[in-house]
Amino acid sequence: MQHKLAGDEASPSPVLTPALAAKLVQRIAGVRLFAHAYPHLAQFTHGSYRPLDLLDFAHAHALSGISIHMLDGEERSLDCMGPDGLRAVAARAAQYRLAIHLEISSTRKDDVDRVVAAARILGVQNIRVYSRYEGRLSQLLQMIAADLRYLAAQADLHDLYFDFEQHEELKSQEIMALLTHVNHPRLNALLDFGNMVNAGERPLAALHTLAPRIRQVHLKGVQVVPEPHGWGHYGVLQGSAQDDLPSPRMLYELLMLGDAAPQVIAFCLEQENHYRAPAFRYTNEDADPFIPYRPMSETEIPVGMSLEQVLELEERWAIDQITYVRGLLQEFKLLAELTLHNA
Repeated sequence: MQHKLAGDEASPSPVLTPALAAKLVQRIAGVRLFAHAYPHLAQFTHGSYRPLDLLDFAHAHALSGISIHMLDGEERSLDCMGPDGLRAVAARAAQYRLAIHLEISSTRKDDVDRVVAAARILGVQNIRVYSRYEGRLSQLLQMIAADLRYLAAQADLHDLYFDFEQHEELKSQEIMALLTHVNHPRLNALLDFGNMVNAGERPLAALHTLAPRIRQVHLKGVQVVPEPHGWGHYGVLQGSAQDDLPSPRMLYELLMLGDAAPQVIAFCLEQENHYRAPAFRYTNEDADPFIPYRPMSETEIPVGMSLEQVLELEERWAIDQITYVRGLLQEFKLLAELTLHNA
């Protein structure tokens, strides 16, 4: 993989046949865009944002739901709410006809039990997870497999679905091997548009590897940052001149997953402007590399900007992404309709 992700450009472009065009029009009509909490992280962390505010934002922009971490909002977070507070969030979502998807940055039993308890009160079915263990890769994979078996049991018991995100340190084939080994229909994958870069993978290659199991997606813009023997990434506005990802191609392929029905149930708009993530996997690593512990994701105040400026700009950046993604969908629709007209 090189800077600018040149390897992905060698992938043959899809040919839009009339049959595929008809499928694409249908998929665009039913696409489910979700507001994600991360684009509002400064407001959640340093401002007064609450889960109810994210629901208000999603409703104002005619989105289909929200995806929110249990800890977003500090003392105002879902994790700190009692049953009455959670029921108030569920009531607002029902009023707006919005779905809620939950997220945790763990696969540990205690964290899983907490999110499951909240999900039962909120009426939530879909939960994003990822592991944050330290050790040799072989040890980590054994620990995660045990965690996934516990997730499978909870999914069956409480009518839930867990989607494991590729979160910068595991390669897509390793995640697929875990999901295949546990082999449970309620355990699948969440594809993040940029996290594969930090594991030394190209975006389209990672998408193709995970494709059979992708149920949710995090959309964002990423500038690839070359490092010695690896690659990090820097969050930029999706679709901007600094964005190195093949976003149109990735969005098209994800829309088309699934035969009779869409496979991806939520496209979460996770604009991560100014987020930094280092390389976690390296071209010169040994066969069983040591994976360091990683803290939960956070975005520091960019150099040259104040907290007040970030608080003021966050919502504009989030709206920019909504505009960009909807613009792409409109372009896809026009191309598909032109293909059908000329058939």
